[in-house]
Amino acid sequence: MVMNHMVQLMKQLSTKLSPTIYTSAQQQSSAQQLSYMRQLQRELKREDVLDIPLAKLPVVVFDLETSGFYPDKGDRILSIGAVKVTGEMIQEDQFFYSCVRSEQLPSAEILALTGLKKEELEEAPPLGEVLQQFYRFVRHSTLVAHHASHEKAFMSHATWQTLKLPFQHRIIDTSFLTKVVAPKETLVSLDDCCAYYGIPVADRHHALHDSLMTAKLWKASISEVQQAGYETLRDIYLFLAKGRTTRI
Repeated sequence: MVMNHMVQLMKQLSTKLSPTIYTSAQQQSSAQQLSYMRQLQRELKREDVLDIPLAKLPVVVFDLETSGFYPDKGDRILSIGAVKVTGEMIQEDQFFYSCVRSEQLPSAEILALTGLKKEELEEAPPLGEVLQQFYRFVRHSTLVAHHASHEKAFMSHATWQTLKLPFQHRIIDTSFLTKVVAPKETLVSLDDCCAYYGIPVADRHHALHDSLMTAKLWKASISEVQQAGYETLRDIYLFLAKGRTTRI
């Protein structure tokens, strides 16, 4: 029920051309934000989440909409959506969404695909501000994404270009668990994976809605790997390292 309210809220806000939703309304100075980021990265280097039980593992499932596939060739982040998940519990009231200001509008095809509007991108906060707010939302949580190499490439490039800091967060691809629970299935796209688990697909290529669908995919996968006897990320890494291919 809460999730439905959140989706309705997103639709209402989208029609009003609201480019940004933050779970925290406080704004801090750039110097304070950068100081926080440096401290967060120092703490991330000391953390090891591999032995945290999956039932208690806090993650932030996120999605990026971008103008293309190659950040090093000028493609840009257009919007970021994310939701917090602990174990199998999607924290429906803990979400993040923001468009990113774009001086150069993406192609008409990208605008049509994502549903983003010219006004949203022109009125949105700049990339550096959005990233700082996003990292405050994420804190120490492990990141999860579908086809995570895309998200990692853009986050690495954007974090260095705007904040002059390396991208330090651990990021896990949802296919990491799919290889364990459904090794014989050909599950590539988010639509394929959602269909396999019976997860409804709606409002595709909207960063927040895609992150919510990915969160449900993560939840379903976590449930299956735990039922199969895998309790931590380390257990799964060890299983995959053995190169086993039989379905569990």
